[in-house]
Amino acid sequence: MTCYIMVDGVQIGPMTIEQMSAYNIHEKTPVRTNENEEWRPLLTFPELMSTLQNKGATGRATCDKDKNTAGILALLVGSLGIQYFYIGKTTAGLLTILLTLVTCGLWSCLTFVQGILILIMSQQDFERKFIYTQSKFPLF
Repeated sequence: MTCYIMVDGVQIGPMTIEQMSAYNIHEKTPVRTNENEEWRPLLTFPELMSTLQNKGATGRATCDKDKNTAGILALLVGSLGIQYFYIGKTTAGLLTILLTLVTCGLWSCLTFVQGILILIMSQQDFERKFIYTQSKFPLF
């Protein structure tokens, strides 16, 4: 099931239930399941509520990927795309290796900066930008 949510007055979606759980949502968060439907509170969708409640008390999915590990990998061996392989983005890892080869190693400067940014962002932001994104090649 794909859904749209309204967070701080901004429509976000379409997304899966797993991606929804990366945001700070609660039972009154406006949700709709398709473009033509009206916005309703999350609590009016029993299937979404039960799925999100099963993911933990915070309403967020528990993620086994640590931002600190990914950040350190990006700092130390980012030019090899190891940070992407760690978070499960194989396409991005392979593209990083290719870009490092094509740019004669200059791409590693960008992955170093990425490592710093990953280390200073919150775990929730890391999960939203790198883990639960539909992007095959998340940079920042």
